[in-house]
Formats: sequence, C-alpha cells, structure tokens
Amino acid sequence: MPPAPACGRHVGVKVSRIGSGNVAEAEREMKFRITNDSLFAILLRSPWWISIVIAAGIIAAARLVVPEVYAFFGALPFIVIGGVAGWRQLRAPSAARVADTLEVVRAMSWEDFSSALADAFRDDGYTVNRLTGAAADFELVKAGRISLVACKRWKAARTGVDPLRDLYDAKRASEAHECIYVATGEITDGAHAFAGERNIRLIHGAELAKLLPWVRRT
Repeated sequence: MPPAPACGRHVGVKVSRIGSGNVAEAEREMKFRITNDSLFAILLRSPWWISIVIAAGIIAAARLVVPEVYAFFGALPFIVIGGVAGWRQLRAPSAARVADTLEVVRAMSWEDFSSALADAFRDDGYTVNRLTGAAADFELVKAGRISLVACKRWKAARTGVDPLRDLYDAKRASEAHECIYVATGEITDGAHAFAGERNIRLIHGAELAKLLPWVRRT
C-alpha cells in the first residue's frame, strides 16, 4: 500500500519543467561506475584541490627519474578527477536549497512524488513502467538497459540495509542492469557499504535536489 501523505502544515509545490539536462547528468553518473571505496571514488567525494595537490606531487617526484611528458601523463588521472570533482562541487546545490527541496519532497503525497520522478525520467527518454512489487516501484528502459528504482520509502527518517537487499534481490531476479534507491532521510553506514559493494545507486540529499530542480515551495 502506498504511504499516506505526511501530516502537518501544507507545503505548496510548484512543478515547472526546465529541460532534461539534470536528469541526463544523473544518467551519465549512473553509467560511470567506480567502486565506492576505491581511491578515485574517495577523491571524487573530496575537495577538488586534493586531487590537484596529489597530481602536482606525482609530477614533481616523477620528473626526477623520467622525462617531464611522462611525469605529466602519470598524473593525468588525478588531474581529471580533480576537474570532475571541481565541476560537481561548483554545480552542487546550496545547503539551504537542499533542505528546502527535501522538506517539500517529504510533504508530497506518494502520487505526486512518484509522478515527479516518473516525469523526470520520461523527459530524458526512458520508458517508465510502474511495478507492483514491494522491492521496486519503477522499471526504466533506455537503449536496451533496464534499471529498477525503489522510492516508496522516501519519507523514512533512516534507511538501513534491508530495503537495499530487497531491491538488489529484485534486480538479480529480473536480470536488470542496475538499481537505484531514492531516499530523503539518513542512510546508515551499513547501507552505504552494502550499496557500494553491489553498485546500488543511492539518490538522496543534494543529488535528489539536482534530480528534481523544479520542485520548490510556492
């Protein structure tokens, strides 16, 4: 059964579509898989300048033993990671914007929230099929790839491993290519580790605000 709308004061929601750029960005990130505990993944979550400092150190040390051009190529991956991290951090929504978006999203009914997500994916070219199972709520199809999306527990204050395990089991049973979990509350360390080990895409916080930029208070 879909969860009942949140009680409390009414929060108006205005939806005005501004194009599919943010959803396309989310898709590109989904396709760029890096293990969450790898060095590059850690650097992508860190301030951009850390990668640049590492790159500079590699170049300085390598120039002592190899030609400068080889030293540069050795540091190139860290320069690229620094650039990507800087670009993401520059485009990241402010803390106030994230908090505002999450407040609005938590106040939405299941019908409104699920429709907003479905519309976002349809605008980006996906075929969206609603599912009736408990583990996943949508099946997304694009370019022959299938993704399962779970978002019905988006109002939960805390997400643990259990719903992620259910989603992962549904992915394996359906032979889908990837799975996505959407939440507005806290995600436990255990859930983060489980998602990282199994390449489950977590959309929450700032990433959810980027995915639904047209959702705002009126």
